[in-house]
Amino acid sequence: MDTKNGAPLASFIDLLLDAICIVDVEGRFVFVSAACERIFGYTQAELIGKPMIELVLPEDRARTLEAARQIMSGDAKPHFENRYVRKDGQVVHIMWSARWSEADQVRVAVARDITERKRAESLQAALYAISEAAHGAEDLLALFQHIRQIVGNLLPGQKFSVALYDAEQERLSFPYHVDARNHFPVPRNPATTLLCEEVIRTGQPLLLTPATVDAVPPPLRAAVSTDAACWLAVPLNSLKGIIGALVLKSHADGVRYTEKDKELLQFVSAQIATAIERKQLHARLQQMAQYDELTSLPNRRLLHGRLKAALARARREQGRLCLLYLDLDKFKQVNDSFGHATGDLLLQEVARRLRQCVRESDTVARIGGDEFVVLLESIALPEHAWRVAEKIRSALDHPLNLDGRHLRILPSIGIALFPEHGDEEQQLLKHADDAMYRAKKTAEGDAPKLDDGARAESSA
Repeated sequence: MDTKNGAPLASFIDLLLDAICIVDVEGRFVFVSAACERIFGYTQAELIGKPMIELVLPEDRARTLEAARQIMSGDAKPHFENRYVRKDGQVVHIMWSARWSEADQVRVAVARDITERKRAESLQAALYAISEAAHGAEDLLALFQHIRQIVGNLLPGQKFSVALYDAEQERLSFPYHVDARNHFPVPRNPATTLLCEEVIRTGQPLLLTPATVDAVPPPLRAAVSTDAACWLAVPLNSLKGIIGALVLKSHADGVRYTEKDKELLQFVSAQIATAIERKQLHARLQQMAQYDELTSLPNRRLLHGRLKAALARARREQGRLCLLYLDLDKFKQVNDSFGHATGDLLLQEVARRLRQCVRESDTVARIGGDEFVVLLESIALPEHAWRVAEKIRSALDHPLNLDGRHLRILPSIGIALFPEHGDEEQQLLKHADDAMYRAKKTAEGDAPKLDDGARAESSA
């Protein structure tokens, strides 16, 4: 179509900074203006006949197809936003104004590149979200899941890994790793580990593309040289130094990260490192508040919480539970004869053996000195509690090799059963404690060392 003065209309359309696109009923481009090459990286000739959906970022395709269906049903879309992958692999954010022409059976749309605006908005949103996640996440795993979602909104990719570095032990671990195509809990590709080691060693972010891979050290080059994907790794810097690294890997046939992406991820990594340290500190404080420092067993406070919850379940389900109250016979003599260091080793070994005698659903707690409590949930018969008690005595009866010394120590054990010996926490604990002291008194005369308050059994 020409204008009245003879100038072709297309020549005016090509002056527009926004792109004009026309897509047929099958979703293929039938007309694009000159601005499309600047926005999408493809020439007009390359786009004509190409399916529109092939250019859309995979994560946005379902939403884009639904919008296209609505437009073809007669609903105009004046402010629809999605992401496209340029010819060079970069991601661009597009805002569309589109409508359907029933007469011509085509979708006519105007595309505006809003990448820089979205980048600025996403960065501010990411910083806020990281701060919120640091305060709101229940634990480190929940924090890593939040971080993956936040970073994914900025820079989509196939793989996302968080590596943490222990400088004292010079050890690298991967507490969080997600691969969209292969569900492995840890990285299988050595490139991930080598990338982390390199950015931690140098303290510098690293962007690897097929064009730049020759510039990296040979071991890393060998690990990624056969991969057409793009890698992006940044160190996690905190005030205490580098605590780990973040690694992203793009789809081999999709996104290509850029220097701007590297700068963006490097900027948010400082906030991520702070969030991780805050959550690690919270976990350490929680560990100190709920677990015994020497044996890493639950302490008295955590035991009371678990016992309260277990009693509530037992009442609701009309079930049974049991408490075993243990005291190590003649433990004071070990400390007096061999020193507190040996006594500490003994307590740690006793804790280890006690854990091996019970199920994962049960609780072994150290409540002070040489006193331990075992909470057995969901036992069918009282005899099961006595069997566990005998199993514990048998496990502790074997000599303990402690710092070159072979020691033997046996426990006095008191048993309390719910509901036979009480309905409340304190009742059960007191019953088991009293039963343990009766067992200890009889032990002084080499008598039976197992007392449930109603009967005594000998281990002989």
